[in-house]
Parts: sequence; C-alpha cells; structure tokens
Amino acid sequence: MSLRPDQYPNILIIGAGIFGTSTAYHLSLSENAKKPSVTVIDTTPTPPSPGASNDLNKIIRADYTNELYMKLALEAIEQWAAWDFLKPFYHNSGRVTLNEWDSDYYERIQQNFVKVLGKDPTATFSLKNNEAKEKWKKMFAGTKLDGLKDAYWNSIGGWCDADLATKAMMKEAQKNGVNYVSSEVKRLILGSTGLRGAEVADGRVFTADKILLATGAWTSSLMSPVEDSLSIPFEDRVELQATAAGVCVLHYHLGLIEMRELQDMPVFIYGTNGEVLPPSQRSRILKYTNANSFSNHYRTSSGQIISAPPRRSQFIVSEKLKKETMEVIGEKAMPRFSRGKEPDHWRLCWDAVTPSQDHLITKHPDPRLSNLYFAVGGSFHSYKFLPNIGSYVCRVLEGLSNGNEKDQVWRWKTGTDGKIQRGAHEKIVPTRELKDLEEDNGLKGKL
Repeated sequence: MSLRPDQYPNILIIGAGIFGTSTAYHLSLSENAKKPSVTVIDTTPTPPSPGASNDLNKIIRADYTNELYMKLALEAIEQWAAWDFLKPFYHNSGRVTLNEWDSDYYERIQQNFVKVLGKDPTATFSLKNNEAKEKWKKMFAGTKLDGLKDAYWNSIGGWCDADLATKAMMKEAQKNGVNYVSSEVKRLILGSTGLRGAEVADGRVFTADKILLATGAWTSSLMSPVEDSLSIPFEDRVELQATAAGVCVLHYHLGLIEMRELQDMPVFIYGTNGEVLPPSQRSRILKYTNANSFSNHYRTSSGQIISAPPRRSQFIVSEKLKKETMEVIGEKAMPRFSRGKEPDHWRLCWDAVTPSQDHLITKHPDPRLSNLYFAVGGSFHSYKFLPNIGSYVCRVLEGLSNGNEKDQVWRWKTGTDGKIQRGAHEKIVPTRELKDLEEDNGLKGKL
C-alpha cells in the first residue's frame, strides 16, 4: 500500500508479547522526519502481563548449535545487562544442564562457542564421582541421575522476570508515543488493496497502512477466516508456517528458609525432560516446566484443520497432565522441593512453533495481502531476544534486508522448507495432542 509523500505511515501491531513489544519499542525510537504512528492491540491491560507465552519468567541463554542464534543471543544479553529499564529484571545466574548419554547437543554448542567467541566459556562436571552434586548441593538433593552422563555449566546468561521486563519495554514505547489498546481482536478486515484493519471486541475498528501480526499461538486461528475469504489453499496457509503448541508449567511458592537455600541457584535444565527456573526475591516462585509439548488441533467452520490454544482459562490443567508433569520433572529434577506438597499454581503456556524453530519475520507472500507482516514463531526459545528482535522486524516493515542469512531463515517457507527438521529448539516440536491428556476430567474436546 503506497503512501502520499505528506502522509505518516500508520502501523498496527496485534499482540504485545516479545515480538510485538520489541517492535513497538524500536519503531518508537525512529528519528525519521515521518515517524510512524504505532498502535498495539493486546488482550491484556496496559502494559501487557504476563508477556511471555502466558508465562512469568524465561531463560536467557546463548547456548545454541546455530551460529546465527548464538550471535543474536549474545547481542541481546549485552543489552539485557546494559539497558537501564531492563537490567533490574535480568538475573545472570548461569545455567547447568544434565546431559543425556545419547546426546552430543552440548558438545556441538561448545564447538559453536569456539567458532563465535574464539573460546569455550563452558565447563562440565562429572556425575559419577559427585563432583556436580558437591557444587550444587541444595539443588541436586534427591535428583535422579539415571541415563545422565554429566553436568554442563555455562556462566553466560541466566533468566529474567519476563512479565516485568515486557511491561517496562512497553512503557518506554508508550513514553515515545506508541498507543496501546487493551482489547481482543475479533477479526481482521479485508480491504481492496490488502488488510484494512482489525475489529476489536467492543466494535471499534483500527485501520493501518501496515499490519503486523505478533500473535504467537493465536496466529492461525486469527488468519483462518481471511484465508477462507481469499480461497488460499492449505499448503499456502500460515498453519504450515507456525502452529500452536503448548507446555505444562507448575509453580511452588517457597518459604524464607527454602529461598535462602536456593539464593544462588542457576537455571537448571533436566536433559530433554524440562527445566527449573530459580525463584526471584519478589515472587519466591520456583518454576518447573514439562518440555513434552502438545498441539490442540481442531476443525474450523470452513473445514480447515489448525492448532490453537483452547478458549478456556489456561490455568485449567487436567489431572492426567499434572501427573505426567510431576513424573517427568517434579519427582526427578528437584524432588526435595516438591515432595509432599501441592504446587501453588498450574498453567498451560502456548507459543507458535515453526518447522525449523526459526522465527517467521516476513511479509505475506500473497499480493492480495501485501501490507500484512508476521513476527511469530518463537518456538519456546525466543524471549531472550526481547531487547533486539524488534530492530530486525522494523527493517522488514521498512522493506529492508537483514542480511542474506537472516532473510533466508526468517522468510515464508515453501515446499520442502516446511517439513519438520533439526533446528534451533527441536525438542519442543509437538508430537501429541492436548485432548489425549485431558480424557480423565471431561475436558477432552472442549475449546
């Protein structure tokens, strides 16, 4: 959609998670004579909370076998530590991972650090002679070590209070003129030359010259009616680009003695089963995540099959899924802190997962949707990029290149590109359905 020379560009961002908030912030920094007018719409109150796939805290790491994401993460970590409005929420605790015998994943990460940094900042500790348990006594008390070969340690990174960090960045964007609308987008509205805008729950319509969907796991369900209207075939729909996946998370609220015991706790990755995030002094919440993800496929009114989060509260978790989560992470990773007591909170956390777990940061390829852009596909590993990813999305909105490598991996995928493959976070690709984990309490099939 072309603009008159005297017209300011009007950009509508739908979604205020990591991609939407970061993009709004970087757009607000524009020093161009024609600074864009930016409106963000999200279902949560202003500023957004929680702002991380319906979660409260997230891992900050540079541990990637992929050179592009390692460099991007190292860039982001520098900003987490340096930016005044973000650094209070970043905790450089480091992280320890229990490595499985049949995995070379962390050996490949170490090789990549040498390639990118010229050195390996990591270390490994033996599990056989209790070397690892001596280093992290409180954390490893009772940890099951069957099938695990060593403990991999990296002091670079840690975790962040993701809800507070997202709020802080959106507040900065609002200070710089970004308009925030708290409402649910009910539908996207087609115009004669692309998308005209979006209608929210109270009937208001927001129009824009360019529309960015930063809608994560809700992208396919929001796009499906538009794709129906344009008779877009299944192979060209966004569902094959980024599909909704969920994981189960539980929280324990710790007492003061438990907090003292874990005050120096790093992020703890329990092989491919899941992870435990340290408690903050503010919340005193110890978080366990079951990394065994799931889809929630259903048939739309037009007959399309897509995955999307259920429309009910994400705090409703079936007894079957609770039991599995406790067995795979609660009773194995840090049983001392879960044994004999009930979790204080359960929740399902959702994200959009791409076939290669790369981001989808691109313009829609259909010329009838030439003003529609995407910044989705976090694939449960992208919150760490909150400080910097928006700058790359801005370039795409401006029609500029981010360099051949980024342009290629973040583009719209076609043909064999869309097949599930080894990627940036392959353990999180869903292989099962939420409905099969909900048969026990009447939740099955209920959106």
